[in-house]
Amino acid sequence: MKKIKIGQIGVCHEHAEGKMGTLRKMTDVFEVVGVVDDRATTAARFAGENLTVYEGLKWMTEEELFHTPGLEAVMVEVPNNDLVPTAIRCMEHNLAMHMDKPAGESLELFGKLLSGCRERNLPFQMGYMFRNNRAIQFCIQAVRENRLGDIFEVRANMSHNYGGEPYQEYLAKFKGGIMFNLGCHLIDFIVAMFGRPEKITPFLKSTAGVANDSKNNCQAILEYPHTLVTLYACSKEVDGLHRRHLKICGTKGTIELSPLERFDGKPLQMRLTLLEDNEDYSAGTHTVDFGVTEDRYEDQLLELAKIINGEIKNPYTYEHDYLVQEVLLAAAGYTQWKK
Repeated sequence: MKKIKIGQIGVCHEHAEGKMGTLRKMTDVFEVVGVVDDRATTAARFAGENLTVYEGLKWMTEEELFHTPGLEAVMVEVPNNDLVPTAIRCMEHNLAMHMDKPAGESLELFGKLLSGCRERNLPFQMGYMFRNNRAIQFCIQAVRENRLGDIFEVRANMSHNYGGEPYQEYLAKFKGGIMFNLGCHLIDFIVAMFGRPEKITPFLKSTAGVANDSKNNCQAILEYPHTLVTLYACSKEVDGLHRRHLKICGTKGTIELSPLERFDGKPLQMRLTLLEDNEDYSAGTHTVDFGVTEDRYEDQLLELAKIINGEIKNPYTYEHDYLVQEVLLAAAGYTQWKK
């Protein structure tokens, strides 16, 4: 694989540190040319103070990065509401990019970014971390191939209990609160499974003891012709990070996955119960083992490299990314859903 020259704009996204840590390990795939410091931003942020992972890299301005000879791609890791404007500047310089989530609070502006990438045929990858999660991909395939029969219920949870009061204050900066900030990960794979919902109903609440404008206790119900999808996230759930879960119920079987991911040296496992035999599993309950994953981002960034090098097509289209953002803004209370 041809090594790709890549830079990172931003250290203030919640995933910026982890992404750079992964990039720097992938020395046979990427050459990291430098990083742009965005700590002067006025946008709401909850990261950017720990710079250890960037030691030894060249710090540069955005213009210096854009004019680096041979630069092919950019990691856009600025705060949420800086993501799309920054990515548009990358697009205008004809650069492939990985842009973190969520894609801002303006569907129109995100649409402008995607249109520009489409016109220029630029590789564009959203930073939804479950796209290369083997268990989640198993679930998407099972639904698409009708292995669970007709799906009637899906429940997914993205709760946690980290960040303390500063995190609640951070969520207050977004109208959609935690559904906007974290529910987007769930919506990405729900849209991959089922497509466009018929109806979306958001419930944006605050737990006791936090400001009313901190929507840290949120639920959204997505309605499909025969399926109810319930998405939930709260920033006050004790041991919530390890209890994040997904349940999919169909007329021929049920999937239960909890936690959604793990990086503790233990394998990620799923409980699969089937009413009848299929080509891969017999009727009854099975533990499906997806093995040990050491790094949250490596598979996705390797996929990005293959897309840039023309080895594969992006499995997620511009149209998919747009629909995910459209659903997210409705689920997080920004817009009224139009069927």
